[in-house]
Amino acid sequence: MTARHKKTLSVIIKAAIIVFAFWFIYHKVVANKNLQNFKSLLTGPPATEIVSIIGLVFLLMFVNWFLEAAKWKHLMNRIESISFYRAIESVFCGLTLAIFTPNRLGEYGGRVFFLSPKRRIVGAVAMAVGNIGQLVLTNIFGAIALSAFIYRFIDLDYRLFFAIQILVVVFCLFFIVFYFNIQWLNGILLSFKFTRKYKKFYSILGRYRKAELFKILLFCLARYFVFSSQYFILFIWLIPGLHYADIIMMISILFFVQSTLPSLDLFDVGIRSITASYFFGYITNHDVAVIACTASIWLINIIIPAILGTYFVFKLNFFGNLKSN
Repeated sequence: MTARHKKTLSVIIKAAIIVFAFWFIYHKVVANKNLQNFKSLLTGPPATEIVSIIGLVFLLMFVNWFLEAAKWKHLMNRIESISFYRAIESVFCGLTLAIFTPNRLGEYGGRVFFLSPKRRIVGAVAMAVGNIGQLVLTNIFGAIALSAFIYRFIDLDYRLFFAIQILVVVFCLFFIVFYFNIQWLNGILLSFKFTRKYKKFYSILGRYRKAELFKILLFCLARYFVFSSQYFILFIWLIPGLHYADIIMMISILFFVQSTLPSLDLFDVGIRSITASYFFGYITNHDVAVIACTASIWLINIIIPAILGTYFVFKLNFFGNLKSN
């Protein structure tokens, strides 16, 4: 394929991604009645209060994804040196591709196509390490919150409850041990003849030491705190009378359940809404407000960044022609 044909094909693919993304977003946002309910909840508070609260949640969205860009840049240190701005470009571009791909798989493509061709597969493996770190925290906090939820709201025999606590401890320890010994996965893959020939792609797993994994986990923890704060701020603001500890517990459960279910980002709002409605139903009867808050966070954290990411889609480097970027 000539350079001219590659350039033409690249433009077509990028245009198709953008058109497809906007088509998905338009149809999902227009059909979402929960966003209309959120708008109706904003008729009471003063305009300055609305602008301040929504502005803060919106600002935290950028903090969240800038932290993810910093984590991505840190993960790339052993693979390919990238600037912080390029990390931001790749993160937002990845969000655009993630919205219409199962389990956010497109996010990998959105990022690694900003790398040189020979480092893309290794980059995807490194990104997986970062995602595992985020999953570890989501599962640990979620399991602890679910345990607290069972203690407070589910009437169980004390022996069964004790068994659940042991299971929670084992569950959390498993994720901690696995994450800080992720090089074991490298050894497991090397033990199979089929996967051994691809070791140049996943050998990066053996390079991450505990100190470096801990730094990555700190980025994940900061992100967890930020997007938890977004939910916390809206729930405190629009649903009076909720106890802070109850909100934190329900938010952690929401993230935990969401992480265990396969979905598309665009359909994910339905899963979030159903989960939030069920669990928050134990502490409040403001069901419409709960679902509306959840939908608004989905709009701010997923849809708006995906729209912003369409600008960076044009910088995708499919065929390794770095000079065109």
